[in-house]
Amino acid sequence: MSGKVVLYYFDGRGKMESIRWLLAVAGVEFEEVFLTTRAQYEELVNDGALLFHQVPMVEMDGMKLVQSKAIMNYIAGKYNLYGKDLKERVMIDMYAEAARDIMDMIMVLLFTSPDNKKGELEKVQVKAKVRTLPAFEKALGASQFLVGNQLSCADVNFFEACLMLEEELPTILSSFPNIQAFQKRMKAIPAISKFLQPGSQRKPPPDEALMKTGKEVLCHLFK
Repeated sequence: MSGKVVLYYFDGRGKMESIRWLLAVAGVEFEEVFLTTRAQYEELVNDGALLFHQVPMVEMDGMKLVQSKAIMNYIAGKYNLYGKDLKERVMIDMYAEAARDIMDMIMVLLFTSPDNKKGELEKVQVKAKVRTLPAFEKALGASQFLVGNQLSCADVNFFEACLMLEEELPTILSSFPNIQAFQKRMKAIPAISKFLQPGSQRKPPPDEALMKTGKEVLCHLFK
């Protein structure tokens, strides 16, 4: 295994996108192997590369890492994006998990029928505006970062969640000035600015072709 960081997943967002974000913010270059056939997935399983027969998988530091939260925690810890002590770390986890809850709700919309999507999107909006965003707004009123006095993976996860929310609900952040100011600060970080540019390894919103590929590769999950 080489010293390169290699990501194994589909050519789309899914559970890998937050990992891409953290690597980009940390300034870590990475390569990607896109799964397009069932045979590729089965080869990884047969080679023992997928501990629990799941993707995403990341080759890094001589390891084959699976489970997206474990991967993100490792990257955050290695690149100083995980607080200065256990108390900061648990707060970072709390905010990061809340941000991921929002992203998971948005990802579920991909599997929602057109007839039901409006209702499901309203649920996302209500949860975000009533339960989640006010807590982030309060935290960002006291500091430029969610936890402590430096950038953490919670900031990165929340920024990603904000972008995903705005794709579906363009005006949802209009009544949260501290979050809007946070977004401007995040966009000014050189690594983030670079990752937001066209041609980066950031993935666009998923489409039907990506969904079809995912269902073919992981057909055992859709029986």
